[in-house]
Amino acid sequence: MTNFNVPSRGEVSANNQEIFDNLKKGLGMVPNLYAVMALSDTALGNYLAFQNAKTTFSNKEKQVINLVVSQVNECYYCQSAHTLLGTMNGLTEEQTIEIRKGNASFDSKLNALVVLAKEITTTKGFASTATIDAFVDAGYTKGQVIELVFLVAEKTAMNYVHAITKVEIDFPLAKAI
Repeated sequence: MTNFNVPSRGEVSANNQEIFDNLKKGLGMVPNLYAVMALSDTALGNYLAFQNAKTTFSNKEKQVINLVVSQVNECYYCQSAHTLLGTMNGLTEEQTIEIRKGNASFDSKLNALVVLAKEITTTKGFASTATIDAFVDAGYTKGQVIELVFLVAEKTAMNYVHAITKVEIDFPLAKAI
């Protein structure tokens, strides 16, 4: 059985060591899921560039997307990480649970975002016209429909890395739903 151990700073390339240093400075830690990506000389840097690409969505909206996509993809690591990050970006823990269940009754615009992000994830991109129309009618743009596809893809990639590597969750565990 292939086992994915979390590499230490000394076990990764010089480029990834620099990324580890920057992560430690910014986050106070190198999350295990980021560290395991450093087994590749290029994956971690490529992923961080993808994750940090410019978007018109707010940090709160990005956490909403991350929560619902991680729930659909059954990634408990990312559910845990984004529950913490969601609460740091204005969501309550109860709201993060509701989002993971596929709704945001507390905010109609965020609800349209949750519903479309979930549908894009569950249907592999074949979202209904009605769901897309509801998203645009809620105040989002057609351009944000396209951006949302990229954000779903970014989070799905991370969810899949955890599904394969099964690294230990190093965030407070999200409540099971």
